[in-house]
Amino acid sequence: MVNRIVTGAHYGVRDWLMQRITAVVMALYLLVIAFFLLTHQPLHYAEWHDFFACQAVRLATILFLLSLFLHTWVGVRDILMDYLKPVSIRLTMEVLTILALLAYAAWSIQILWGIK
Repeated sequence: MVNRIVTGAHYGVRDWLMQRITAVVMALYLLVIAFFLLTHQPLHYAEWHDFFACQAVRLATILFLLSLFLHTWVGVRDILMDYLKPVSIRLTMEVLTILALLAYAAWSIQILWGIK
């Protein structure tokens, strides 16, 4: 019998769950956007602007983008862990990825809340 001693590692369950939850959030958001696009044909700038001027749509969009960034982080980190064996290079790439995703998040918030 194998006696496995758990030392605090999550064995990937947290990351697996995060990938699934963020995928569901993104799928639901994309369904809402698809419905909007299908019901507003032809789509004009004013309708698009009014849609994103709504506070609920902005919050849903931020939730979508944060889900996208978390989903991306888990995927990129797994790729880096699998293919970059030197620790210094892998950590450098992970830090650069985190900085890029944070910059994208800040830029997204700036764009969404810049809509008047």
